[in-house]
Amino acid sequence: MPVRAARLRPALIALILGASLPLGLVACGPAKPAAVAAPDAAAIAAESQRLFAFFEQGFEESVLRSPMSATYLGRREGYGAWDDVSDENQLKELGIQRAQVAAMKAGFDYEALDAQSQLSWRLAEYKLNEAEAAYTYRNHRYIFDQMNGAQAEVPAFLINQHKITSLADAEAYISRLETMPAYVNTLIARSKAAAANGVRPPRFVYDFVISDTKNVITGKPFNGRVDSPLLEDFRGKVGALVTDKVIDQAAAKALITRAEAALVQHVKPTYEAILAEMQAQATAAGTDDGVWRLPDGAAYYSQQLARNTTTSMTADEIHQLGLDEIARIQNEMRTIMAATGFKGDLKAFFNYMRTEPRFYKPNTPAGRAEYLAEATAAIDKMRGDLPKVFNTFPKAEMIVKAVEPFREKSAGKAFYSQPAMDGSKPGIYYANLYRMQDMPTYQLEALAFHEGIPGHHMQIAISQELTGIPQFRKFGDYTAFSEGWGLYTEFLPKEMGYYNDPYADFGRLAMEIWRAARLVVDTGIHHKKWTREQAVQYLLENTPNPEGDCRKAIDRYIVYPGQATAYKIGMLKIVELRERAKTALGDKFDIRAFHDVVLKNGPVPLAILEENVDAWIATEKAA
Repeated sequence: MPVRAARLRPALIALILGASLPLGLVACGPAKPAAVAAPDAAAIAAESQRLFAFFEQGFEESVLRSPMSATYLGRREGYGAWDDVSDENQLKELGIQRAQVAAMKAGFDYEALDAQSQLSWRLAEYKLNEAEAAYTYRNHRYIFDQMNGAQAEVPAFLINQHKITSLADAEAYISRLETMPAYVNTLIARSKAAAANGVRPPRFVYDFVISDTKNVITGKPFNGRVDSPLLEDFRGKVGALVTDKVIDQAAAKALITRAEAALVQHVKPTYEAILAEMQAQATAAGTDDGVWRLPDGAAYYSQQLARNTTTSMTADEIHQLGLDEIARIQNEMRTIMAATGFKGDLKAFFNYMRTEPRFYKPNTPAGRAEYLAEATAAIDKMRGDLPKVFNTFPKAEMIVKAVEPFREKSAGKAFYSQPAMDGSKPGIYYANLYRMQDMPTYQLEALAFHEGIPGHHMQIAISQELTGIPQFRKFGDYTAFSEGWGLYTEFLPKEMGYYNDPYADFGRLAMEIWRAARLVVDTGIHHKKWTREQAVQYLLENTPNPEGDCRKAIDRYIVYPGQATAYKIGMLKIVELRERAKTALGDKFDIRAFHDVVLKNGPVPLAILEENVDAWIATEKAA
């Protein structure tokens, strides 16, 4: 299929390319001995299989040490337990990772491995280097904030991940309610210690945490007549067991009684402890927002930028890249504005897009249902067109769902939850419909493509379903790769004939300029010492997003330093590599094969992605 030429200035491409070699990738793998004969094919296959088995054993052992990871994978090991989140266990896990890499280097011959196994070796080294850097700042990440923390993650985990298909599963759920205090109290203690060392979120964050905490213990069996979120979830899952004739009504009633007791005796005091600590910390919290204010804050932010972008780009380089991209995208927006016949400047057009009622569904159950239905329809239509640009498709199903009421006030605008490995849970695109004024319909398609298909669901589900690579690679966490792919798949449908309506195309650009603005405001907050309000005003002046959307986004960037910079940097790299391949291969270029190169090696840092594409180009040219 024809591919539109990338409109990236050479200086910007050079900046991305030159900054894409993070520590741990420059000289990965041992140097090749000068006078050693190359191993034969049989020796390479045998050594590669040995290393594969080594990685699989290590992954299996790590899952068995993490009951929550097992649950995310759809497994039942440790089903009634929580992870050990103590500082001591973090050091223990790092020690295990160090020992595994040392054993790999001592026990295997890098030169006797096939290409995929050598890549696995290098990624194992990379992950260790990343873990070493992160461990230094392990207590800089906020334990409780509106995006993270047990106050919302515990109920979300039980509701969305803990499946109940048997009596044992139901009893494991109750066990998790009963043992929740040890898990959460460890986090409270870590949060308290961090606060004592000067690491606490800004004052405004505490209001969100306190509100979410109260929501979890509101309703039966704590108070009122309506079930609390966890009791509602448990009652529904146990009711399904009765419907499926797994248990009878008497057994279900006994389980619900036990769950109510666990909620009152264990969950309630635990959440009251969260409330007490958060209320105490809030009294001493400041109003400065960036992590520059933390001990070693500048170094911590640099580490977060490196981790999220998988590059060595500095905060100043990222900031300037954002300014340049905003200028480019705004020029494209002016072209679309003219095509609509709007009279006025771009700022006036932004205000029109924020306030015109036809671009927003009613803030009612019916309006929310319409939004979900239209998002589902957009994804379903895209499914039918995928063979035009893809060779490989996920087996896992995907659904569209609204964010649950107990966390919708503080949760992000949209996000994706991966499917269970055993097929027991589909991938889920969550749309936050708390305020329909923050979910304009002109962005509906691009948002659905990013979070669903061909975005995160394609990338993550395909990665999980890959064969022949170790499990640890299927779950690699490289934000620039995964979110770069998500943003790329907002752009890809334009080339496939989508966004024919100029307002929908404007919505696509609105999503792209949003990610460009993140480069500016994230570095502005955490490096240039911008205030929260200063960052909000920048988004309002330079993007068409509604004010509520802008404010919620800035609140997210404040507690996720560096994460928001990965989207645009990753997308620019993917587009640049695609255009390089198209130029080099000419008529031999096949976009479906290019997408296979990107997706069928699993998540990788951007420098590795570049190597993979260059190797594919060389192979295709030689064919």
